[in-house]
Amino acid sequence: MQDTIQAFTRAIPAHVVLVEDDDELRDAILTPGLADFGFDVCGVASAEGLYRHILGSPCDLVVLDVGLPNEDGFSAAAHLRRTLGMKVGIVMLTGRIGDDDRVRALKDGADVYLAKPVEVEVLAATLHSLLRRMRAGISSETVAVGASAAPEWRLESDGWCLRSPKGGSVALTLAERRVMSPLMEHGGKPVEREVLLQVLAEGLDNFDPHRLDMIVHRLRRKVEKRIGEALPLHSVRGSGYVLAHRV
Repeated sequence: MQDTIQAFTRAIPAHVVLVEDDDELRDAILTPGLADFGFDVCGVASAEGLYRHILGSPCDLVVLDVGLPNEDGFSAAAHLRRTLGMKVGIVMLTGRIGDDDRVRALKDGADVYLAKPVEVEVLAATLHSLLRRMRAGISSETVAVGASAAPEWRLESDGWCLRSPKGGSVALTLAERRVMSPLMEHGGKPVEREVLLQVLAEGLDNFDPHRLDMIVHRLRRKVEKRIGEALPLHSVRGSGYVLAHRV
C-alpha cells in the first residue's frame, strides 16, 4: 500500500522563474499559487535577477512582466531567445493589451501573451500546455487536434493537467492531482475511500477526512466552469469514488 501511495504522490516539477517587480503579486499570490499547481517556482524582481538566476540554475519556463525596472520584458524575452533558443518557454504577463504590444512580444520571443489580471489557475494551465508542447516537440495545432480526438479523460504534464475527451484542459492542484491519479490508474473501477484518504494525507500530521468530499465537489465545479464539461467522477456507496473516464 505504501509503495502505491508514494507512486501516486510522486511529482517531477518543472522549474519556473517568475519575473515580476510587484512584490505582493510575486511573493504572496503567483509564486505560492503556481507551486500549488506543481511547479518549482523562483520569483525575481528584474531582468538582472533573472539572468543571475539562470546562470546557476537552468529553468524550463519563464513568466515575464513587461514593465520591469531598468530592462523591460520585451528586451528580456529577446535576450533569452538569443542565448537559450527554444530550450526555454516564455510567457509574457502584462497589463498592456494592445495588438502592437502583443505582436512585439511574440516577435521578441514570447510563446504566449497573457493580459493582467490573470487567475493563477489559468496561468498554470498555460504553463503546463506550453511545457507539454516543448517536450513533445510538436506544434500547438498538432497537440490540439490530437487531444480533440482522444476517447477518454486523461492526465497530462506529469499528472498536473486533466484533459477531457473533447480537448479541454484543466490545471490541477496537488490535492486534486493526488485524488485523480489513483482514479485514473484504476481504469474506471472504484477506488476505496481509504486509499484516497491515505494518498491525500501523505505528509500531513492533521488531516480532516471530510476534505476528500470537498475536493471532489470543488473539482467537479471547476471542470464545469473552465471547460463546460461534466467530470464523470461519481461516489460509490459503501466503497469510494469512480471515474468513468471513457466516453
